[in-house]
Amino acid sequence: MTAAVVLSLSVATLVVVLGAVLAAVRSGRSRAPSAEAAKQGAAKQGAAKQGAAKPDAGPEYFDPRTIKVGDTVHCAGVRFHTVGALQLARQGERRTEYLLDDGNRHYQWLSVEELREQGAGEAGHLEVLLWTTVPTEGMVPAKSTLTMDGAEFSPVRRGTVAFRAEGTTGMPDRGLLDYVLYHGNDGRLLAFRRPQGGGWAASYAHPLPPGSIRVERRS
Repeated sequence: MTAAVVLSLSVATLVVVLGAVLAAVRSGRSRAPSAEAAKQGAAKQGAAKQGAAKPDAGPEYFDPRTIKVGDTVHCAGVRFHTVGALQLARQGERRTEYLLDDGNRHYQWLSVEELREQGAGEAGHLEVLLWTTVPTEGMVPAKSTLTMDGAEFSPVRRGTVAFRAEGTTGMPDRGLLDYVLYHGNDGRLLAFRRPQGGGWAASYAHPLPPGSIRVERRS
């Protein structure tokens, strides 16, 4: 009787031990994929961070602010000669305008200005505009909306800037320039301007996309 009890206890103990071993093995197998997945996830996150850290250099374009009188400028599909330049300044704002000649007495102004957001310390973006003179027939800039060539133009800014001329511009070497700027409902800009003491001249602006200017330096 005693031997039978001992044998039963031994069998029960063996069954408990085997059950514990099998449970441990199963638990280890169930945790192994999770650990491997976590390791793979960490590796993927590290790769993603490295990829995000790579800077996007972007295309490099010619800087039109470096144009000089005498350079040959290619823009809007036309080859121009830079015959003059105006440096304009007003309350810390600066703009450069180049007078371009296509060789057939057809002149256009190319204006280049760096625009900065109000209160921003970082470098802004360049606004490059190609201006084409339009006949005004004695018109003067109005303080209200005006209509020209079927488009309505609303005034957005007016004022006076100091200028310094270089080369051939048709203006004095130094002086003050009055201007009025309008924005049209067709997306164009219209500007009236005159050197103080002179008559008003008007021109339309056509924005140039980055990379559309090529320059041949004067030898």
